[in-house]
Amino acid sequence: MSDLLKKFQNLKVRENKKSLKIGVIAGGVSSEREISLLTGKNIYDSLLRSGYNAVFIDPVDDFFKRLKEVNIAFLALHGKYGEDGTIQGLLEFAGIPYTGSGILGSAIAINKILSKKIFQCENILTPDYIEVELKNGLELSELKKLLDKKTGYPVIVKPNTEGSTIGVSIVDNDSQLESAVNEALKYDNRILIEKYIKGRELTVSIIGNEPIALPIIEIKPKSGFYDYEAKYTSGMTEYVVPAELDDKLTGYILETAVKCHKALQCKSISRVDFILDNYNNAYVFELNTMPGMTETSLVPKAAKAAGISFDLLVEIILDLASLKV
Repeated sequence: MSDLLKKFQNLKVRENKKSLKIGVIAGGVSSEREISLLTGKNIYDSLLRSGYNAVFIDPVDDFFKRLKEVNIAFLALHGKYGEDGTIQGLLEFAGIPYTGSGILGSAIAINKILSKKIFQCENILTPDYIEVELKNGLELSELKKLLDKKTGYPVIVKPNTEGSTIGVSIVDNDSQLESAVNEALKYDNRILIEKYIKGRELTVSIIGNEPIALPIIEIKPKSGFYDYEAKYTSGMTEYVVPAELDDKLTGYILETAVKCHKALQCKSISRVDFILDNYNNAYVFELNTMPGMTETSLVPKAAKAAGISFDLLVEIILDLASLKV
């Protein structure tokens, strides 16, 4: 039995919780709806296997009526209204315990620009960036001058509050910039333009209210870019877990991930994404408060490497559910 597994044995859900009705909330109306449905279905099936009284709730179907019937909400609602503090606020008001981070942590973490500002204040290494907000039009000539001054090329252009690499483009020169900006602006009126760091892509999953880091995963997409297809298509990406790093670097990355989780006031579960450059500088570029739980998802892979089965992982997350006022 792994040391991490031993730490979580005492968190396993008590039998009396099996008499409660667990509402798995997934789907919704965000651009990540389809992935949310897959995540929710996996969690729902797991709860049934473990003997829980679970129901599947899609917020587009009589949501408020069905919500009144549940004792605990297991959130699997990716993207807008699910990861941004909206559903968390509703559940707080209704007095229903729920999984994952609270209102503040959710709202901060989904905002990539705000997260990066906090990382900088906490002396956590993150790529240089500029922020762009669409108001009365966008002057590309001014944006290009700003890029020359602050980041240079290549850069990654992202919507500020989207996940699953939706609306994201890698830009190598001025001629590609306008189309990348327009693509990102389809999803958000604020965008993040971030210095592209070439290196190894790593991720660290965090679980527990006294946060514990699971083994580091190295992500090796066969296409060279970990985009939507590479994330959710089986066989498109190779995963190395635990990542092949020396002990000192491993310890530093794990400590940094926990520091990020705490800095953004996250609870219960998160995933912190890094790029490790050729000089072993570990840049944090994002934290996700509601990681996927599909067959290709990263948190279950990290948990498995620590000796934690998918069903036990679901129970651990459920046991951490509480009001997050």
